[in-house]
Amino acid sequence: MAQLERLELVTRKIFRGRMKGERRSKRMGQSVEFADFRNYVAGDDLRLIDWNLYARLDKLIVKLFLEEEDLHFYTLLDASRSMGFGDPTKLQYAKQLAAALGFIGLVRSDRVVIETLGQSAQQRSPTWRGRQSVRRMVETLEKIEPTEEVSLVEGVKRFCMRNHGKGIVVLISDLMDKEGYEAALRYLVAQRVDVYVIQVLSQEEIDPSVAGDLRLVDCEDGDIAEITVSAPLLARYKKTLDGFTHGAQEFCSRRGMNYLLAHNQLPVKDLMSNYLRRRGLVR
Repeated sequence: MAQLERLELVTRKIFRGRMKGERRSKRMGQSVEFADFRNYVAGDDLRLIDWNLYARLDKLIVKLFLEEEDLHFYTLLDASRSMGFGDPTKLQYAKQLAAALGFIGLVRSDRVVIETLGQSAQQRSPTWRGRQSVRRMVETLEKIEPTEEVSLVEGVKRFCMRNHGKGIVVLISDLMDKEGYEAALRYLVAQRVDVYVIQVLSQEEIDPSVAGDLRLVDCEDGDIAEITVSAPLLARYKKTLDGFTHGAQEFCSRRGMNYLLAHNQLPVKDLMSNYLRRRGLVR
């Protein structure tokens, strides 16, 4: 937590917050931190005129300050049955990541919202703000279980219907949906928010240690596949998985979204301090 307190969430877009916060905005406004000067124009606040410069230069010069603003920070969690796979489970890893990001937002006085794909369009989640909300945020995360049965596109569509605030949306999911992920991500692009897609996979999915004749059962729809695991089959599986993750990365990049692949054996603190810093979500 001490390491997280030194970080802040970053957005590449300019949004007008509802309340004063603790972040430096790209917009000019009123605060105690000086930014620049410009010439006075009719309608400017006379209190911002630098009268010392007027006495020296006989020109009306206005002082500009960095405006401090708050930010909407949404975390959208995939709590489908496939997220219950792995040790620790992908959902457990996702909840730890959501808690870390949410904590950064709360200590910076941002408005933090955590939702799951399975919520109905009318079921709004509480908006937390301030350090005193950390316990309630963590308690909410602890109650989330991998039991939801909703497609990725339907879950994201409901989220977009519930929320219209501008800011940052972080989708944490394995993106494993037989209907695909493309339509779901297009909904987020249409919201004109700063979107980060974090695909979480388990180490067992990335490098499976299986052999022999197996009967695989889909944990979400009960679909059955009988296979014989061999070296060529594993090689084809890894090639297919690489194509899947690279396809998601390319899809996001073309639409201005940030994509990051994480696995459940990577410590969350390393993900925060290294990978997410390089992606620009935290600094």
